[in-house]
Amino acid sequence: MDNHESIRLTPEQRAESTLEYKAAGNNCCQAVLLAFKDLLPYEEEELRSMGAAFGTGMAAMEATCGALIGAQMILGMLKFKDGPVRADAKDIYLDFEKRTKATICKDIKGRDTGIMLTSCPDCMRNAVYCLTDKGIG
Repeated sequence: MDNHESIRLTPEQRAESTLEYKAAGNNCCQAVLLAFKDLLPYEEEELRSMGAAFGTGMAAMEATCGALIGAQMILGMLKFKDGPVRADAKDIYLDFEKRTKATICKDIKGRDTGIMLTSCPDCMRNAVYCLTDKGIG
């Protein structure tokens, strides 16, 4: 266990770290996963690989929101070791919309809806806050 793992991070610190991970070249999914690395049962490079695999499979996250996927993966890793918790995905998505008064991605609600899109930094922050509201972190 690294020294940083013994320090409890605030939601604000985790949210800020997503921006730092994104600025360092990680995609949105990776940034959210890495913001919770102290709580997850994987090494940093494993988390990067998992997040990269989702990005590649969805054409660099254009089909859905990487931050939402990262949050969903974290729920799966911490709540159910066998995989994602599908029931929580809709709750997280609705929480994003409520917080921002915007949709997180064009394809989740359909194209040309006229609803404002949330920016990646806001989505990543919202992922952190949605997870901490669920008692994670």
